[in-house]
Amino acid sequence: MEKNPKYLLEEVGKLEITLTDTQISQLVQYYDLLVEWNSFMNLTGITDYEEVVIKHFVDSLSLVKGFDLSKEYSLIDVGTGAGFPGLPLKIVFPNLKITLLDSLNKRINFLNEVISVLGLTDIETIHGRAEDFAKKKEYRESFDFCVSRAVANLSVLSEYCLPFVKLDGYFVSYKSEKLAEELAASAKAISVLGGSVEKQVDFYLQDSMYRNLVCIKKVNSTPKAYPRKAGTAVKSPIC
Repeated sequence: MEKNPKYLLEEVGKLEITLTDTQISQLVQYYDLLVEWNSFMNLTGITDYEEVVIKHFVDSLSLVKGFDLSKEYSLIDVGTGAGFPGLPLKIVFPNLKITLLDSLNKRINFLNEVISVLGLTDIETIHGRAEDFAKKKEYRESFDFCVSRAVANLSVLSEYCLPFVKLDGYFVSYKSEKLAEELAASAKAISVLGGSVEKQVDFYLQDSMYRNLVCIKKVNSTPKAYPRKAGTAVKSPIC
């Protein structure tokens, strides 16, 4: 399969990001590792090069539509899976200090391989659940950004993610649908957990794939009771 660097450069360029030769090389290496590991474990249903560029790389980097990422921010990616959005953000914005959290150890093994092969620094992986690590002193309310592309209800994601965010930081949920009803249903949870919806940034990938960044600012500390023990947020969302 041809991996055209020009295609990658042009598509990422639509976000007003100019990739260096090193970054192009790292993203292509990441793609190669993704396809290789995906042959023996389930990382993604998307393996076509051009689709990965759009639906994984450009989509992950779309955080720049909502925020200036040029400063030395700390960012945790909850439920990172194959590393999206955290790894593309680290490659393109090496100034970011990144933490990748996932509950499956085999995914963590993959992420560690990518980090090693690409020579990335100031990035760590954590094998575990958000409900457990958000209780730990070194992680709780210590990040400028918490991001997630996990497929979950916004009420549930807020309980997983907002406890990680420091005051005046942001939880950003990557969504692929319009959210009027879901936002209304999650309003109480977001408020209880110390958040306030500041903005939504909606756009299209290649003119046909709708995307929505829900940007929730941390305006109050999260009560110590949250997040609740594993599974509780899904079974009994705050409402």
